[in-house]
Amino acid sequence: MSELAPSPDAAAQHEAPVLRTDQDGVATLTLNRPKQYNALSAAVLDALQGHLDAIAVDPAVRVVVIAGAGTAFCAGHDLKEMRANYELEATRALFAQCSRMMQTVLALPQPVIARIHGIATAAGCQLVAQCDLAVAAENARFATSGINVGLFCATPSVPLSRNVGRKAAMAMLLTGDFVTADEALRQGLVNRVVPLDGLDAAVADYVRAIKAKPAAAIARGKTLFYRQLELPLAQAYEAAAESMACNFMEPATAEGVDAFMQKRPPRW
Repeated sequence: MSELAPSPDAAAQHEAPVLRTDQDGVATLTLNRPKQYNALSAAVLDALQGHLDAIAVDPAVRVVVIAGAGTAFCAGHDLKEMRANYELEATRALFAQCSRMMQTVLALPQPVIARIHGIATAAGCQLVAQCDLAVAAENARFATSGINVGLFCATPSVPLSRNVGRKAAMAMLLTGDFVTADEALRQGLVNRVVPLDGLDAAVADYVRAIKAKPAAAIARGKTLFYRQLELPLAQAYEAAAESMACNFMEPATAEGVDAFMQKRPPRW
């Protein structure tokens, strides 16, 4: 074998539907079907689910970044694959599989950041909306475009409607039209828009800020945040108060409060 030839393991990793790389407490999951604009095939969904399940119990991972290989973030479901397996039960199973993966993103104790360039359409836009934070390049465009082929983007509407206003969500869902990165920022779908060559630096800003805080407080806070959104006001306050009380009893919080009173950096 030539010294320049990749090892079988390296070649298999390169061809994997989702690539995972870990560095300094950050797990980056890269959708790896660039020729298909990273469409969410069953294999991609399986791989994402496996990686997310492993990350959920990995205390070494503080932040997760989801990115796309090639020229796009994610073009949604693989319609060609779906048409080749055109049965109701198979289609139900696929959407259930995708819904489970999306809910795993929300349930992870670690914050998840979407790193978006190029298009994020249909279930790709859903993935952006489901992530905790989203940083977009100026060339990013977003659409819930299923309606253009006669398929209302019902599952993408779930996180989309929880991120942007109802009128904005319905405009996207009913027309399938693209929204620019700046429009997505104004509507609340993404947190920041930056030049393409500044995308990694903008993601790194969030990573640094999150890693500087105690992991237990981040995990508890993320869980509470999404839980209270679905509760009536009085129950939301009850859940939030209990979360804060328990958070205050944690050793990292005691150290943080003591450091604040002593005018010194916390030793986490």
